Amino acid sequence: MAQVYGNGTNSTIGAQARTDFYYKKALIATRDKQYFMPLADVRAMPKHHGKTIKQDVYQPLLDDLNNNDQGLDASGLIVLKDKYSAWKIDGTQVTGGTGWTAPSATTAGYYATSANAIGAVGAVVVLKNSGNLYGSAKDIGVIADRLPALTENGGRVNRVGMTRTQITGSIVKQGFFTEYTQESLDFDSDSELMSHITEEMVQGATELTEAALQVDLINTATASGTVKYPGTVTTKATVAAAVDYEDLMQLSIALDNAKCPKQTKIISGSRMTDTKTVNGGRVMYIGPDLIPLVRKMTDISGSGVGSGFTSVEKYADASNIMNGEIGSVDQFRIIVVPEMLYSAKGGAAGVDIYPMLVVGDGSFTTIGFQTDGKTVKFTTTHKKPGKEIADLNDPYGEKGFYSIKWYYGFMALRPERLGILWTKAA
Repeated sequence: MAQVYGNGTNSTIGAQARTDFYYKKALIATRDKQYFMPLADVRAMPKHHGKTIKQDVYQPLLDDLNNNDQGLDASGLIVLKDKYSAWKIDGTQVTGGTGWTAPSATTAGYYATSANAIGAVGAVVVLKNSGNLYGSAKDIGVIADRLPALTENGGRVNRVGMTRTQITGSIVKQGFFTEYTQESLDFDSDSELMSHITEEMVQGATELTEAALQVDLINTATASGTVKYPGTVTTKATVAAAVDYEDLMQLSIALDNAKCPKQTKIISGSRMTDTKTVNGGRVMYIGPDLIPLVRKMTDISGSGVGSGFTSVEKYADASNIMNGEIGSVDQFRIIVVPEMLYSAKGGAAGVDIYPMLVVGDGSFTTIGFQTDGKTVKFTTTHKKPGKEIADLNDPYGEKGFYSIKWYYGFMALRPERLGILWTKAA
């Protein structure tokens, strides 16, 4: 807006309202409101390549997710995907028996769908999913039989397969705008009206992006992540109780089995705080409704109400505290997100249920657009009132507007590294 001097004359050097300054100030102000956006491994969609992005994800060799039919055992015998295969002591393949199916164009030999069928014909080799050697197995007997031993002569043995999964994500354009009048600039009691409008616009865009990302994280974790419920419950719709300390321990174990990395280091107590130590673990995000639940948790020793919760001031000084951190339970550091979403009447008998969300490193990526060919960012447009924007819809040029737009997309890279506990509030 043009600066008017005390004598009534206008400035000759043009507009004096620095909206770019307001914009940068607003971006800085929103950083403490971001909980999920900083976790993302951002992918930038380049110009002129459509709105869909694809990425290959290779599953770890020693993992059941590396599910393939490329395996050869230490004897050079073929092992079929998701099937039991067997050979006689003399090395010839089993060729018949109850429960066996003949080879086809897509199978490399006779196979059985159960170990009982194998036993019925006296086979001695029983392997499954050995294109990944022993997969996610932890049975010492299974692992010992599938280690890739080599003889002096080597040979065509111990072949493994690599499973590559292609994931696809797309971006959508989002945005909104607000209008204001020349009179609001001239007579409004807020002398920094434009600054505050800019801050609110950027804040709104940030909140919308956080909400969209939170929806994708929660839905993905529930559908294909590492999901747990209170006690023996197995679905959201049957949740009728609150989780306890053991439920959190079970989620931690399941995430360990899913090879979800731990993001936080051991924090030692200090003379400035307390002598308690928090083990390295993962961050768990909850809403304010679950604060009483976690603060009242009893550890597995039954030491009393609240014994399972360690308040943040008991183990961390200011330099170690994360934004929103209130304390720890077992191996989880608890972060309270004020705008955490929940499922209204999503549990048994129409009770509200709430997520306890864990986001492991490398579990997802967001997709933005290189709006300037280099970086991903919000794009803002500001038109001030005046003759420059006067038209048939606003012949006096009395209205200005401020708009903001951006692109958003989501891809789950390793959904098993997303953990979630659905619970009733305390």
